[in-house]
Amino acid sequence: MIQKIVTKKLLFLLLILSSSFVLSQNSTKFKVVLDAGHGGKDPGTIRGNIKEKDIALDVVLKLGKILEKNKDITVVYTRKSDVFVELRERANIANKAKANLFISVHCNGVKSSQAKGTETFVMGMSRTDTNLDISKKENGVIFLEEDYNEKYKGFDPNNPATLMGLKILQEEFLNQSIELASNIENNFITENKRYSRGVKQQPIWVLDATVMPGVLIELGFVSHPEEGLYLNSDKGKDEMAQSISNAIISYKNKFHSASDVIEQQNSTDADKDVTFDSTSSSNKNDKDDKPTEKVLYKVQICALSKKVATKSSNFKGLKPITYKREKKIYKYYYGKESDYDTCKLKLEEAKNKGFTSAFIVKFTN
Repeated sequence: MIQKIVTKKLLFLLLILSSSFVLSQNSTKFKVVLDAGHGGKDPGTIRGNIKEKDIALDVVLKLGKILEKNKDITVVYTRKSDVFVELRERANIANKAKANLFISVHCNGVKSSQAKGTETFVMGMSRTDTNLDISKKENGVIFLEEDYNEKYKGFDPNNPATLMGLKILQEEFLNQSIELASNIENNFITENKRYSRGVKQQPIWVLDATVMPGVLIELGFVSHPEEGLYLNSDKGKDEMAQSISNAIISYKNKFHSASDVIEQQNSTDADKDVTFDSTSSSNKNDKDDKPTEKVLYKVQICALSKKVATKSSNFKGLKPITYKREKKIYKYYYGKESDYDTCKLKLEEAKNKGFTSAFIVKFTN
């Protein structure tokens, strides 16, 4: 199990990083942190006069301008010029901003001139050598920072054992991150006619340290003759920025608005896996012999790809916790109220605990 191999130092580090994050959803604004990879003394991948840090910054600035046109979106940048920003500071900026999304933009580059294609990463534990190489590359900036050994508590991006020891902070956001990443890659294919290498999971430090859904986008390979020229062109940067913005806005419309409305959801056969006692529809009204409709409200706090124990320590002290399985996804709920206003208090409590995408679900019978 992943949890068994996480070192005490890493757990301590992750707890420190998450402790500074206190969620507040008083504003209806959807906040996006845009992170242009590398910068300053860290150029990233270089091929001729093409530098990864320049492409990443240009795309982020173009992306930010598009998003800022939407009055419901607030954009925060980790850098807006050619400066070096530590990984730790990038995560701090996102967490202090209490952002809804973290988007990190990069470019790939390898010795071979044949490799090409976009790919978008979410936090995960993939063991493939190719993905580990990319993880080492993006995490390797740590070594350019002063006192990196103290700051990152022994985290070594070149050590596979260390990479596999990372714990996914806020795993409840993993499915949202995967959906966003999928939309980004689909847009690259359909809108930009780019070759896609798909969505991948990989232990990347900056994704692990940010307490919100997030993705790291590799726009393509600067080492590929044609792709490198495309990425370095205004046309390429404009198109990639537009496709990413379209995916972000779709994500916002689906997940951010959901936190303020009730999802009307009747029980299905999948509800048989729920740990709470569901009300049977066989209850009859003695007077008219019609079923009595019983309504319960619960706060959905997360959807995970794996089953976890419903003890409160796994859910930041919240209890009672129940769950329902739908195909391969486990949906976890906090509370069980017959009164909607009471459930709204539960929703606020869940959000204050850091469950940013929590929303109320109505169960009938």
